Amino acid sequence: MPYVNIKITREGATREHKAALIKGVTDLLVEVLDKNPATTFVVVDEVDLEDWGVGGLPVELYRQSLRES
Repeated sequence: MPYVNIKITREGATREHKAALIKGVTDLLVEVLDKNPATTFVVVDEVDLEDWGVGGLPVELYRQSLRES
């Protein structure tokens, strides 16, 4: 039974956004792993921006560096 945990930042993701993520991951599991959609578990967790980073920078600084380049 596949279990997928998606982490998204708290930046205004709506219920519709989360539903689309769940549907997309479920479809992927069905297509790629040939799993029954009823046996898949997809969890969407919202996390604060300051709790993670990209390329060695806190995500806010990373995004700022992208805007400046």
